[in-house]
Order: sequence, then structure tokens, then C-alpha cells
Amino acid sequence: MKLAIMGTGYVGLITGACFAEFGYQTVCVDKDSNRVNELNDSKCPFYEPGIEDLLDKHLNKTKLLTFSNSLAESVKDSDIIFITVGTPSKRLDGEADLSYVWNVAEEISEHISKYCIIVTKSTVPVGTTKEVKKIILKKINKENFDVVSNPEFLREGSAISDFMRPDRVVIGSENNKSADIMRELYRPLYLLETPIISVSIESSEIIKYASNSFLATKISFINQVADLCESVGADVQDVARGMGIDKRIGSKFLHAGPGYGGSCFPKDVKAFISTGEKNGTDLSILSAVDSFNENRVQLLTDKIVKKSKLKKGDTVTLLGLSFKPNTDDVRNSTSLKISKLLSDQGINIKSYDPEAMKNAKLENNEFILCKDAYEACKNTKAIIIGTEWNEFRALDFNKIKENTKNLVIFDLRNIYNAKDFIELGFEYYGTGK
Repeated sequence: MKLAIMGTGYVGLITGACFAEFGYQTVCVDKDSNRVNELNDSKCPFYEPGIEDLLDKHLNKTKLLTFSNSLAESVKDSDIIFITVGTPSKRLDGEADLSYVWNVAEEISEHISKYCIIVTKSTVPVGTTKEVKKIILKKINKENFDVVSNPEFLREGSAISDFMRPDRVVIGSENNKSADIMRELYRPLYLLETPIISVSIESSEIIKYASNSFLATKISFINQVADLCESVGADVQDVARGMGIDKRIGSKFLHAGPGYGGSCFPKDVKAFISTGEKNGTDLSILSAVDSFNENRVQLLTDKIVKKSKLKKGDTVTLLGLSFKPNTDDVRNSTSLKISKLLSDQGINIKSYDPEAMKNAKLENNEFILCKDAYEACKNTKAIIIGTEWNEFRALDFNKIKENTKNLVIFDLRNIYNAKDFIELGFEYYGTGK
């Protein structure tokens, strides 16, 4: 089978590279000539562990992967065409902007030359895939194509592993023909006994939003429990451990912190709420999740200012700028939001992140970027651990103490023990402790 991937963003690029790893001839399409040229030189536009190795392997050795500006040339001989364009929030109410999906669907309809399957892999509200079908039916007979929903479940920082060893593959289709072809596409995963779930298109679209929204709910729930723990003298890590042993609850996503960020959870929760409103369905649980998450960074910033007695002109250190470790993505980063709130109060920010400093500087140029964590921690009043990068887990605080006295530590990710800092004479505040 020949595959065409519409879009070379995070989902499109990972999908294309991994399908090439499965042995399929794959072309990824993007209108940005500079991006295509860089990708053809094996240069990835974002940081993701393992992706550059896959690009080099399948661009230069197997020749299974190519990048192109020409949608027309790329889709005419393709058996399966994936739509992986962005679906950002359109308005304050969080409705997904589907204009990129509609545009690429119209372009695809003009260049189909044989039977093929058009797959929505972008995160889209229920009803989108069948709307794509309506657009294509204006130019193509229904016998010449089928539409399928095949949502992605990729986590930034571990996306290649997620694609190669997924928890499940969801296929939403209208008939056995397209479902069977999609099952054949994912045949390399049969050896791993990966569950492949065949459902209706509508169910497939909802599975994606419901999954992300439920995970976001777990995060906001444990963060509210963390606030209660701080008020009554409990330890949220002990509470989460006691909860997570219950198999009905599970331990994942019960890690208290500054709230969820990134490119998916914030917009997907909002879009799912909007979908509920459009269909007369009460999703007020998610409205509470969204509202609490939006307000959390202000609560944490107030705590930081109060506990460390910060005033205008003081300097603090922020370790970690990406929304999570192993990525350079700073979209909806809680670290950046906290830094902005502190900067607005006239507080100076020194910062370090292993991968995200370039992107962070584009979002906020008011902080000082340092070459490493130790430089960032010199002559500062407080240290905020905002992202749990592995290199922050074993910092030599004896070395840090040589240059900075009377430090206040705000461990937003709970990667340290309080007693280690108390012995050094530092003041320590975890989350939910």
C-alpha cells in the first residue's frame, strides 16, 4: 500500500515516519517549501526522541519516506490518505477550527484518480469525518472512496513508542471493506497482540475526545486533592498511591502538579465541552475541570510570592519551560504562565530548560536564559521546578548552596524529598504536602 500524509506537524510527521518503519511507501505533504526542504535533509522541526534516526533511515537508506509540496502528485496513486492537519481552538468558547480539514478535503477531491480511503487522524469533533465525505462527494463518486476515522494517541516525548506499541488502535468506518483495509494496514501490530477496535465513525471521534478529557479530569481532581492535603497536613503522594492501587482507579495521571498544558488537553477539553453544548448535552464536569486548570497557575504564583516574600526587583529561578519533559513544546506551558505572572509583578526570571529555551524565548522574552541549571540557580531568591526533566532529579544542591544562601524551593512536580533541603537549611514547598 502507498500512503499519503496531509500535514507535517507533530502527528503527521510521526505517523509518516512510523508507517515507513512498518515498510510502507509513504509521502508527507506540506505547503511550506522551507519545511519540506529541511525534512528532506533529515532535519526535524521539533524535538522528539528517536525521530531523527527514523528520518535518516527511511529518507536515505530504505527510501520509503519522502516529503513533497505537491498534494496532486502525492494523492493520485495513494491507497490511503491521512488528514493530520491542525484543529486549534477557534474562539473563546473552545470550538475547534476545522478550516484546515475542510481545505485539504477539497484539495484531495480534485486529485483522486482511483479507489482510496481518506482517513481523519486529526483530532476532530464528532460529525467531522462524514462532513469530509460530503465535501469529497461533490467531485468524486461514492464508489471511488471511503472515509475512516483513525484517531491518534501519541504522547509528546514518547510518540514513536506509542505508535509502535499502542494500547489500542481505533478504526471508525462505515463498511467492512474500508475496515478490513485499515486492519491490514496495522497488521505489523498483530504480532504484539495490539487490540484493534472497530466502531462507527461517530464512536471513534468521541473516543479520542473522551479519552483526553478523562485524563485531564484525573489531573485536575488530584490537584484539588493536593490543595486539600496542604490545608490539613496530608501528603498527596501518599493519597495518590493509596488510590492508585485500586485497579478501578489506576495510578497513572494521579501526579499532583501545576496543571495540564500542551497542545492537546487544553484545546480538546474545550472542544468537547463545545460539542456537548451544540448537542444539548451537559458536560459540566469538564467545564469545572477546565476552569480549575485555568486558575491553578495564579494560585501557585500567589503561593510562590507569599512564601518567598518576593517583591519587585527580586530574582527567581525557573527550571523547566516545556509543558512536560522530553519535548521542546511550550504551548500552554504552566511554567511560562507562571513566569509571565511573576514578570508582571516586576520579578526577574532566570531560567534553564534542556530543549525548550528557543521556543520559550519566542513566547516570552522577559526572562534570562542560562547555559545550565547551576548558572540559573546562582544569586537567586527562590528556585521553581516547573518541569520534571531527568537532569533536574539529581541536582547537587550543595554546589548550589555555595553561590546562593537562604533559598526557597518550590518543587511543583514533587521530585524531591523535603528533608534533603531542610538539612541544607533551605525552605522547601512541594505540591500537596
